[in-house]
Amino acid sequence: MKNESGYSYPAGKVRKTMLLAALALMSSSALAVEPLSVNGNQVLVGGQPGSVAGNSFFWSNNGWGGEKFYNSSIVSWLKSDWKSGVVRAAMGVEDPGGYFDDPAGNEAKVRAIVDAAIANDMYVIIDWHSHYANEHDWSRAVNFFSRMAADYGHTNNVLYEIFNEPKQVSWSSGVKPYAESVISSIRSIDPDNLIIVGTPNWSQDVDDASFDPIQGHANIAYGLHFYSGSHGQWLRDKAQTALNNGIALFVTEWGTVNADGNGGVNYGETDAWMEFLKNNNISHANWSINDKPEGASALVPGASATGNWAPAQLTASGNKVRDIILNWGGPAGGDDCDSATAVNVPGRIEAEAFCGADGVQTETTSDTGGGENVGYIDIDDWMAYRINVPAAGNYEISYRVAANGAGGVLQFEGKGGSPVYGQLDVPNTGDWQSWTTISHTVSLPAGDQQVAVAAVGPGWNINWLDIQSTDSGNETIKVEAENYTFMEGVQVEATSDVGGGQNVGYLDDGDWMAYHGVNVPSAGNYRAEFRVASQGGGQLSFERAGGSPLYGTLNVPATGDWQNWTTISMDVYLDAGSQDFGIGVPIGGWNLNWFSLTKLD
Repeated sequence: MKNESGYSYPAGKVRKTMLLAALALMSSSALAVEPLSVNGNQVLVGGQPGSVAGNSFFWSNNGWGGEKFYNSSIVSWLKSDWKSGVVRAAMGVEDPGGYFDDPAGNEAKVRAIVDAAIANDMYVIIDWHSHYANEHDWSRAVNFFSRMAADYGHTNNVLYEIFNEPKQVSWSSGVKPYAESVISSIRSIDPDNLIIVGTPNWSQDVDDASFDPIQGHANIAYGLHFYSGSHGQWLRDKAQTALNNGIALFVTEWGTVNADGNGGVNYGETDAWMEFLKNNNISHANWSINDKPEGASALVPGASATGNWAPAQLTASGNKVRDIILNWGGPAGGDDCDSATAVNVPGRIEAEAFCGADGVQTETTSDTGGGENVGYIDIDDWMAYRINVPAAGNYEISYRVAANGAGGVLQFEGKGGSPVYGQLDVPNTGDWQSWTTISHTVSLPAGDQQVAVAAVGPGWNINWLDIQSTDSGNETIKVEAENYTFMEGVQVEATSDVGGGQNVGYLDDGDWMAYHGVNVPSAGNYRAEFRVASQGGGQLSFERAGGSPLYGTLNVPATGDWQNWTTISMDVYLDAGSQDFGIGVPIGGWNLNWFSLTKLD
């Protein structure tokens, strides 16, 4: 069988302990988001009032058209470009092509979104996208959510939506008994992650649920759905009644258009709804990430199935929703760099993809490639970015800028103002949308770090910055073994090898470690070296995360002791860019301290 990272392990292999798996994931990004918890009529974010905004995917059903967007690239793009904080995997259930027809295929789509959301430090709603869940055999929902809770309940990321939209059915005698059964099964495994229960009449009658709420379980919220073209103040009044009666709401689905998915954007009602949600700290996910020719779709027909959408690839609804999500935290500003995904260097960063900023605004750009630029830059304003530099050295940083008037001065610095890496004069280009490129060379340290572009002198716009190495020679990328993203069956321990720190040990047959986001600066032949120790020897495999392709297998020699270290190597060809590597254990009985990749040509 396979786990969520795509690795296979023998069906009879017993995991060493559930605690071990939980501790391993704590060392990854799985716990990077704050827990969501219910206190009265509020869903708290990290124990504080707040809300998150994001996107719902379309039905997962085979052949319905939306399934092509169920991939990690879309999730990453929504996080980086839209600043989405939550995504919803809407797994169709009883309709053709849904879970009942193809359980494995639909579950795989959900897992792809969940894994990507965890990797991008986002919340993710696992949605039993049914209108008749209470009429089916409840054990099918119980079994599905039990598996999800067992595999993902140790993360803060995952939310369970156990009934999408009950139709015209009683809350107390129809929806509630079903919900209590499924909730009990989840809570036997996952005691605290948020569970969202749909309400009657397409999740509009939240007031009915508020008069007879679910008892005996913590962290329960109730689903509210609306479409701005059909649902106005009368539905907000029902929502207010529910809040007044003390239940927490979560808008797991909403649209800018009519309830049938058609019609134009109702801007006035959409803005009224957003004000209501913001004032009441209610999180929400917009319907939907799809290119179906209907008003509710965020994308025009034929839009890319991997993201990188220009404004022209977004519908009127898509552009409105992106603007809402981008600004959900208020005017451009704040700081979320600790949980942001690092951009691998060398690479280009869109200026508006900052993880923290002060005083700036974004606007549509007429520069090549379209999209947005950052403008309204005054003295002491700044934009922060999280980057991963593969090796210390000299880097050329190019900036795409425009200025009308005297120009200004930009400074590249460590986030917070120190160290200062360099300054550049921004020339007068004659117009705020007349673009030119300026550059300088700076010396950067290696590693995951937070940097900023600051305004020493005001009066300029920026569209992007591009960071490229200027050093010649073959650099070495070194990865500490204990910095895995996912693993199966291993433990870490203190090492006596040169440099100290920790190594990975207790490796048995079939164990593995996965390392995501390793930046390979250029394609070519590399020497992969592995720092190992073993009393009796074993075997190591180096591969792409998931097991294919397999780059090669090495025999691990007996070094005489678990802390007597030696280096073994193989030569491999690697593609350029961010890579996900795996180290497998065909034959166990060895320790690993680090591995490295050095360009040979």
